Amino acid sequence: VGGSSLMRPSILSRKWSGTSQNSIGSISGDTMDGSAVLEAGVLSLLSDTDVDIGSIDRIQSGQMTLKFEMARKKERRQSIAQRNSLGIPMLDEKRSFSLIFRGAETLDLIVDRGGDREEVLYILNSIIGQYESAKLKVGNEVLLLRYIWNDVDRDDSNTINEKEMGELLNRINFHVKEKSTGAMYQKFAKTLGLTKTQRKQGLSFDQCVTLLHKTKRDMATWQVKPVTQLFYDIFGQFMTKNKVRKKVSATSFLNKFLLTEQGEDNKTMEDVIQIFTKLHQLELADVSNHITEQNYISLEQFEAYLLSRDNDIFNPKREHVCKSSEMNKPLSEYWINSSHNTYLTGDQLTSKSSVEMYTKALYRGCRCLELDIWDGARDEFGNPMPVVYHGRTLTSKILFEDIIKSLEVFLMLNPKTYPIILSLENHCSIPFQQAMASQMKSILGRLLYVPDESSLRGPLPSPSQLRGKVVLKGRRPTTGATDDYDTDDDAADDDLTEMQSVRTEKTTVTGNTKKSQTSVKIAPELAKLTLFHGTKFKTWRESEQALTHHMHSFSESRVRSFCKHNLSQNWIQYNQTHISRTFPSGNRTTSSNYSPILAWATGCQMVALNLQTADEMVRMNYGRFRENGEQGYVRKPSTLLMKGVTEPRTTHIEVKILSGSCIPKPKGVSDGECINPYVNITLFDCSDGREVTTTQVTNTVFNNGFSPIWKFEDTFNFDVKNACVAVMQFTVMDKNSTPTKTDEFIASASIPIACMRQGIRSVQLSDAHNTRSGAFDFASLLVKVMFEHCQAEI
Repeated sequence: VGGSSLMRPSILSRKWSGTSQNSIGSISGDTMDGSAVLEAGVLSLLSDTDVDIGSIDRIQSGQMTLKFEMARKKERRQSIAQRNSLGIPMLDEKRSFSLIFRGAETLDLIVDRGGDREEVLYILNSIIGQYESAKLKVGNEVLLLRYIWNDVDRDDSNTINEKEMGELLNRINFHVKEKSTGAMYQKFAKTLGLTKTQRKQGLSFDQCVTLLHKTKRDMATWQVKPVTQLFYDIFGQFMTKNKVRKKVSATSFLNKFLLTEQGEDNKTMEDVIQIFTKLHQLELADVSNHITEQNYISLEQFEAYLLSRDNDIFNPKREHVCKSSEMNKPLSEYWINSSHNTYLTGDQLTSKSSVEMYTKALYRGCRCLELDIWDGARDEFGNPMPVVYHGRTLTSKILFEDIIKSLEVFLMLNPKTYPIILSLENHCSIPFQQAMASQMKSILGRLLYVPDESSLRGPLPSPSQLRGKVVLKGRRPTTGATDDYDTDDDAADDDLTEMQSVRTEKTTVTGNTKKSQTSVKIAPELAKLTLFHGTKFKTWRESEQALTHHMHSFSESRVRSFCKHNLSQNWIQYNQTHISRTFPSGNRTTSSNYSPILAWATGCQMVALNLQTADEMVRMNYGRFRENGEQGYVRKPSTLLMKGVTEPRTTHIEVKILSGSCIPKPKGVSDGECINPYVNITLFDCSDGREVTTTQVTNTVFNNGFSPIWKFEDTFNFDVKNACVAVMQFTVMDKNSTPTKTDEFIASASIPIACMRQGIRSVQLSDAHNTRSGAFDFASLLVKVMFEHCQAEI
């Protein structure tokens, strides 16, 4: 496809401008609470607003963002007369929608009365669909240039002049001294045969692409380019008649590369033909080495394949959604993507609570959500209004009912979702519990799973059986027992005793429990809706004999305690038929996270993390649940499902970091200095009941994120102790030029060892929120991975 086919204005120019006057209004403004809009009494119009299509993560109907929440709260405090006098329209949910951008930003919109929201959404989704489709036919470097083109072409001339060239190079993170930029520009323009007038007008898009390719190819002429070296090493440097190799045949690509170098034994010539067809349709730099023969590809096309999603280090077989037949085992046989205190936007003491956090978690694949429910006020009719917040703290309160409504909207849009489990931390009095039950039944209706007594005996239901349902975890007491857990606080309090003494199968330690065991009574209306019944842990023998819908919750300290005292095997056996949930220590007031590795290694299904904190533990969790199409359920490995003692599977891995491509600035910002990238390679593993974390670091490449080349002769070796559970994380950092300042996170990718492919592979990088859009859409690493399996299967 020639460059002219997608010239500006085009779908790949990223910009959508609203053109319909008074048709759409925004409540976002510059404030997080919408108060500026409501006080001003007007909606800011989008008649001339640019929207970055490439950075849109999704479009969301309704009013499920924090800005809408704050605007509704403002609305509730104002009478209809006040709003009419100010000219403020009602926040009609049926006319509302939000654009969710990469990371956490939103643009929250309302279609004016008489407008058609569905028509607007159809148009927007069509534009995004065209953009996503067009991207597949464009090489990363070309796509990067298209992404930034509107920003650097400040005079809208559809060309880049000498002055704009410096900004372009800075945007792609390729540093050239200011004095050298002009000389480079003029020299290249002259090689194209441009007159002085044409040089002053600027370079076209295609010419800029060629310049970037030439700059990348010719930079640091003393430095061997890893892709060039690989091309020669694999296929030979010389062709017939001693000519330097410029192309490779389909047969050589299959035999020497896919089958031998990559170890992809299942590949055939039919697969190669499909790969070559895609590569020949790809818009790349217009260079002299252009191959027209369909059964050959050039060095540039080979590089494009190496960096593509098709060559991803994450095994596509493990990433694809499992067949329904693989999701029909009891719930206890799956790891379940789980969140702790889902409602919080930040720390555990003073941050806002938001319904938006539940929607965010669901769209990120989380399927076990936590709600801390307390008695709230009563409405004007005297009906109880349960609220959710972190009790006895300064965190704000949100309505329980609003959360349930957001679940209903999500399931209506995503009816094939595997079960959403609500972990109810119930602190409510009976009338408010009855209101909870009533609200869930009236809002969710058939979407709410209501277990009958017969279903509570025998194995747990499967994800397939509960597909499209909301399942409750709480309490379902059969008697007036008061020793059952009801909240994480109770479990955490018992962990204080656990730190002093550990229960074994032979002894039961009662300990000195100074806490007051105030048991919350459970309304029958709520109990009968509940599947998972949280119970107090005594011994593993008693726990294994309990009904399968009885489950335990443990804080992170008890996870370590059990493993430290060689009780992990008992726990693994218990988790084969029952459910365990683990959660962060109450001391983590900043919402930091513990490593989920040990809990996963003992077969715990619900390993709850503070997903609002974008740290390395949450990124590791993203990697774990990338498997099975990010559906939130991943079948545990066979070593955790076998009866009796099983030894963890081990392996040895060698990693080389070869190069990077199109790596943006931290947080994807457009301004600032060129980055100085280096890569941390971290293995999260466990052995003998302890976490084992190993990090190795590459050298730093200064002033180049466009095409950094690290010392690819360096080899990083890792001994993996539990290959079925371990995760490797590749993290790109920006070395701060000021020694006293902290290096900044740029992007990362987490790959479970069991999902990793050997060979020369692309590592597709994501931002801190695990989104790969906008400036991160093209960012990747090229690595070489070699590993030995000490046992037959990982």
